[in-house]
Amino acid sequence: MTEQQLPQPVELPVEERTGHGRLSTQLVRFVLTGGLSAVVDFGLLNLLMLLGLGHSPAKALSFVAGTTTAYLINRRWTFRAEPSTRRFVAVVLLYAATFALQVGLFTLLYPWLDGRGLAELWVRVVAFVIAQGVATAVNFVVQRAVIFRLR
Repeated sequence: MTEQQLPQPVELPVEERTGHGRLSTQLVRFVLTGGLSAVVDFGLLNLLMLLGLGHSPAKALSFVAGTTTAYLINRRWTFRAEPSTRRFVAVVLLYAATFALQVGLFTLLYPWLDGRGLAELWVRVVAFVIAQGVATAVNFVVQRAVIFRLR
C-alpha cells in the first residue's frame, strides 16, 4: 500500500500560514499546551511510580504520552500547520533528542536530589521541573525555527 492509500485521520482543514505568526501568540499557546502536556506527563509519572514502576521507565513512558499530547495540539493550534511526513519525521527526531535530554536529566537529578534529604515528592517535582524546562526550551526553538517552516 502506498502512503496515499493509507487511511488518514479526519481533520478539519487548517489555513496554514506561509509565515510564522506572531511570536508572542505562539509562545503563549506553546506554554499553555506545554502546561497541559506536563500535567499528562507528571500525572502519568506519579501513577506509574505509585503502581511500582521504577523512576526511569516511568519517566520514559510519561514523556512519550506528554510529548504526543504536545505535538498534536501544537501542530494544530500553536503553529497552525497541516500534517506532513517531513514535519512528522522532524518531530520524531526532535522528540528522540529531547527524550534523551529529559529522561537523562531526570535520571541524573533524581538520585542526586534524593541524596540531599528532600522528601521523595519534592525530589520528583524538582527533577521533573528542571528536565521539563530544558526540554521545553529546546522544543520551542527547534519547532518554531525549523520544523514548522518545513513544507
